[in-house]
Amino acid sequence: MKEGRIIMSAVYEKLRTCLESIQKKVDFKPEVALILGSGLGDYADEIDVVQTLDYTEIEGFPTSTVAGHKGRFVFGYVGKTPVVIMQGRVHYYEGYAMSDVVLPTRLMALLGAKKLILTNAAGGVNFEFKPGDFMMLTDHITTGVPSPLIGENLDELGVRFPDMSEVYSKRIQEIIKTAAKDLDIDIKEGVYAQFTGPNYETPAEIRMARTWGADAVGMSTACEAMAARHMGVEIGGISCITNMAAGMSKEELNHKEVQETADRVAVQFKKLITEIITKLND
Repeated sequence: MKEGRIIMSAVYEKLRTCLESIQKKVDFKPEVALILGSGLGDYADEIDVVQTLDYTEIEGFPTSTVAGHKGRFVFGYVGKTPVVIMQGRVHYYEGYAMSDVVLPTRLMALLGAKKLILTNAAGGVNFEFKPGDFMMLTDHITTGVPSPLIGENLDELGVRFPDMSEVYSKRIQEIIKTAAKDLDIDIKEGVYAQFTGPNYETPAEIRMARTWGADAVGMSTACEAMAARHMGVEIGGISCITNMAAGMSKEELNHKEVQETADRVAVQFKKLITEIITKLND
């Protein structure tokens, strides 16, 4: 246990170091945090930007190595709502410890964000989905990745055994559905399963995921949601279905297809995100 305490203390110390590094450079208190998935990165450039901060400017901060992820925090306003946007996320498959993967999420909450909107590009598992669809997350499955809460609990952040019966806020789900309806955007609902990546899942793994009850699969998001829920943050999640998962079509999976589909529906996705954030504080 002593070794566990040392490790977890180091995790919290790293978090505090990153927080203090940001606060020396940025004087801004966000109410809403937003993590941008593939194809949505330039949304951050379209808001009323107050300040930006590259991840490389933050002491001890993990940096994204994935194409299409810029790697910076953007602070500003969507309408009248102060937001912090993570323009590029860190993935477990990049070789980071899970505590590093969720460090940015925890940081945004410590900066003041009480609400979090998670977005991602995902593979469709539900046969009723098609590339270009949006799926609101109603729940998730994290059996395929280690929990970010493993190890001695960080009491400063939350309780030892946090309840996960409503990870994705029902209130925010209603806001997402209303926003989509107002914009005449069709939105699916479903369960997201996170796997480690970076390889795409096998057809057998997709059949397993469907048996579990998953409607979409990806390599991010659920671990971030778990860490945020541990801290009492209210969460909403939306996937852009960029491709059908392995074994569901004759096409081989590749990241170019993911990017192309995400880019094709980016305008609608951006309008939806703006409408959701606007309605969060109505």
